[in-house]
Amino acid sequence: MNQLSEKTSGNQVASLFSLTEKVIVVTGGTGILGGSFCQGICEAGGRVVLLGRNREVGEERTEQLRQAGGDVLFIQADVLNEDELNQACEEVLQTYGRIDGLVNGAGGNIPQAVIGPDQDIFQVNLPALRQAFDLNLYGTILPTVVFGRHLTEKGGSIVNISSMAAQTAITRVLGYSMAKAAVDNFTRWMSVELAQRYGDKIRMNAIAPGFFVTHQNRRLLTNEDGTYTARGEAVIRNTPYKRFGEPDELIGTLIWLLSDASRFVSGEVICVDGGFHIFSGV
Repeated sequence: MNQLSEKTSGNQVASLFSLTEKVIVVTGGTGILGGSFCQGICEAGGRVVLLGRNREVGEERTEQLRQAGGDVLFIQADVLNEDELNQACEEVLQTYGRIDGLVNGAGGNIPQAVIGPDQDIFQVNLPALRQAFDLNLYGTILPTVVFGRHLTEKGGSIVNISSMAAQTAITRVLGYSMAKAAVDNFTRWMSVELAQRYGDKIRMNAIAPGFFVTHQNRRLLTNEDGTYTARGEAVIRNTPYKRFGEPDELIGTLIWLLSDASRFVSGEVICVDGGFHIFSGV
């Protein structure tokens, strides 16, 4: 048996994708996509630290995951509050003694920052625009600097959440688009800096989801009766799969990026979008 086959024989391939006993912090864990992330990590054997602002949803989700056999810790925290993040980090270390991964899942658009088709483009709501920008960019940077430093001890993986809005121009969501484009840049920049300082111990990548119906975009994409809005129809028309994504369709990519299976992958933005970003519409 040659060297390559020895490294990949038996159960070694399956073990590459295992998150057994890895402690993974998930911000935005009370959201729709964040909840799916937490479930997938638990099913892969990981220990989930579920961070979110909504205590009621967080505690309910934690109980559901525990009943299904998951090892979950909920901590109420705002990703834009550094003091709360530092307190959360201390609680994680006191509980588990380590941090192996971080998923920067917190984010989303701000309704007041949406620029309607009839709105004066030179009269945008700048405070709302800044709020959307801060939530998505600094809501990624702050958890990284707070939790990420503890990955330097034993190594690990950081996964950011990008967007189709960072891949091409999407109307109405200027603040969100700028922030997600900055997240892509941060992902690439930070991956290089981490490698230069810590070698191959820490990697950072991003997932760019296609269109998934969440709390933030539901009214933009669907009507109250469940039919598509004109914007929703345009998305479907420009998605080769002709449908929105399901939250659990992000799990495979997430587990790959968090696990040892991606240990030579860093600085990448992986699109999970049913082909949206590569389709010309023709």
